[in-house]
Amino acid sequence: MAHSLQITAARVNPELLDLPWQLPLDTWPDDIVAALPRGISRHVVRFVHLGGRVIAVKEIGEKVAYHEYEMLRNLIRVDAPAVEPIAVITGRVTPQGEPLNPALVTEHLSYSLPYRAVFGRHQRPATVGRLIDALTVLMVRLHLLGFFWGDVSLSNTLFRRDAGEFAAYLVDAETGEMYDELSEGMRLYDIDVARTNIIGELMDLQAGGILPEEVDTVEIGNAFVQRYEELWGELTKETSFGLDERWRVNDRVKRLNDLGFDVSELSMVTDLEGAHISIQPMVVDAGHFSRQIMRLTGMDVEENQARRMMHDMEQYRAITGQSDAPLSLVAHDWLTNVFEHAVSRVPRELSGKLEPAEIFHQLLDHRWFISEKAHKDIPLDEAICSFIDNVLRHRRDERSYIGMDTEELEGLNSDEIY
Repeated sequence: MAHSLQITAARVNPELLDLPWQLPLDTWPDDIVAALPRGISRHVVRFVHLGGRVIAVKEIGEKVAYHEYEMLRNLIRVDAPAVEPIAVITGRVTPQGEPLNPALVTEHLSYSLPYRAVFGRHQRPATVGRLIDALTVLMVRLHLLGFFWGDVSLSNTLFRRDAGEFAAYLVDAETGEMYDELSEGMRLYDIDVARTNIIGELMDLQAGGILPEEVDTVEIGNAFVQRYEELWGELTKETSFGLDERWRVNDRVKRLNDLGFDVSELSMVTDLEGAHISIQPMVVDAGHFSRQIMRLTGMDVEENQARRMMHDMEQYRAITGQSDAPLSLVAHDWLTNVFEHAVSRVPRELSGKLEPAEIFHQLLDHRWFISEKAHKDIPLDEAICSFIDNVLRHRRDERSYIGMDTEELEGLNSDEIY
C-alpha cells in the first residue's frame, strides 16, 4: 500500500506516513483518535493525534479534496479566519487492494468548538445572538476578500472564545470560490443560504431539546440578514459631506475601527462645483486591534481580546506616568509587568482551562467585579489569586475536551462550558 500513497502538501510531515491510511477512516484505532466534539458533516471526519498536536482528517472525493485544499490555502494567504490545510492524501487502498476515498488533512483549531457543542441544555439565550454575530462578521470578512462560500452554515463554522464573545472560523470550503470581487447576486445567494441553514440548524436543536421551543428561529435567521446588511453597508457605503465637514473623514475611519476593521485606502472625490466630498473605503480588512497587538507584542490574539489589551495598555501608560513615551516602549513594559506577570501566576495544571489571552481578559473582568463589590481598587496580584481560586479552578479545560464526545457536551450546563 505504501508505494501507491501520494501526499500533496506544501511541507510534508513524515509522521503522516505512520497513520493507517490502508484502513477506512471510521475504523481507525482509538489510541490515535482524539475524542473531540465533532460537528455535523456529510463526510467521515476524525481528529487524530500526530506527534504533539491534533489534526482533522476528512474522507472526501479527490477532486473536491484538492479544490478545498487550494481554497483553504488561498484563505490563509490573505489572513482569513479559516482552518489551515496540511495535505491531501490519495492513492489509498486496503490490504486487499480495494480503493479508499482520498483524505483532506487540516490543523485542528485549538480552543474551538462546533456550534452544537457550544449549546448546553440550559444555555443562556444571549449565546444564540453571539454566535450569529460571530458568523455575520466572518461572512462579511470573507465577502470583502472576494470569497464566495456557497454553503454558509453554523455546521461549517468553528467558534472560539473572544473576550466574552465568539470568533468564527470557516472549516469547510468545499463549495467555495475566490474572485477578485463578488457580484451582488453572489452575495445575496450566500445571505439567503445562510439564513435558511441557520433556521434549519436551530430548529434541529429545538427538536433535540437543546434549544428552548420558545426561541423564534425564523426571527434569528432574519436578524442575521439585518446584521449582515448593516455591517456590510457601514464598511462599503459611500458618504457625502460638505467641504467644511472634513472632520467626518476621521469620524468615519474611527467608526470602522470600532467595528474591528482597519481602513487601508480611501477614495475621496469632490463634485463639479467643489462643494461636497464623497468618501468610500476602498480596501478594508478586519483585525485593527489584533494587528496592533501583533506589532507591539508579537502576540497573535483574537480581535476583542486585542481591543481589551490595548485599552489596558493605555491605562497602564497613564497610571505609570508614561503618557509621552512611545507606545512601543510602553507595550514592552506592559507585556512584562502586567500580561506575562498575570499569566505566569496560573498553575501549570490549570493552564489548559483557557488560552492565555482569554485568561487575561477574564481576569480583568474579575478584577473589576471584586473592586466594584469592595468599593475600592483591588491590586493586580490580589485579583489574580482570587480569579484562580474562585473562577479558573472551576472551569472545564477548553484546550481540547479530550475524552468527551458531542453528546456529553450537549448535556453540560452552559456555565460548565463557559
